[in-house]
Amino acid sequence: MRGNRMETSIRTKEKLRYAIMGGTFDPIHFGHLAAAETVRQKLNCQKVIFIPLGNPPHKKNRILSDPTHRYTMTVLATTSNPFFEVSSIEVNREGYTYTLNTIEELNKYYGSEVELLFITGADALLEIETWYKVEELLKLCSFVAVTRPGYDKSMLEQKLLYLQSKYNSELHIIDVPGLNISSTDIRELIKTGASIKYLVPEVVEQYIFKHGLFRE
Repeated sequence: MRGNRMETSIRTKEKLRYAIMGGTFDPIHFGHLAAAETVRQKLNCQKVIFIPLGNPPHKKNRILSDPTHRYTMTVLATTSNPFFEVSSIEVNREGYTYTLNTIEELNKYYGSEVELLFITGADALLEIETWYKVEELLKLCSFVAVTRPGYDKSMLEQKLLYLQSKYNSELHIIDVPGLNISSTDIRELIKTGASIKYLVPEVVEQYIFKHGLFRE
């Protein structure tokens, strides 16, 4: 009994790990879900929080679907996984939405007992120094760059070492199967009347066609 109490005491002092999966999710697809689940397992995260972007400044050259649609599709896609949840923190925020503001809010909400990891694509990590107040951001959470198997990681690994040295930040690289799927390709398929079956969850496919999304 003593041993069990000691083990429980030690575990309660360990930080929880929550992964943050941000994206426009326009629409969400199996690549997003595979990346989130792979990171959750490999980095021992207690849950993954999906955060549909609200009004991201880097997407102002493209008109996004209504935030309500993107949020609802994300909820539908993640419902079957008990380790996934969806936050409306960004779609509810007025004006441009920056990752820094979101991480600050989440850190304030969860407190020091939770470590946040932000999941992003390899190409996004290569350009992370263009992000809003990147130095502050890299101090607030760890970053996980997901790549597809066979991706040439040489440039990415150099960037990772550079960022770790310059900002004293924690970064990870994880290979994820199925990352060749893209929301852009799915939207183009819908415009041409082609099938998107097995690229998105069935409930998301039904929602897209019910609401006539991405037709034009």
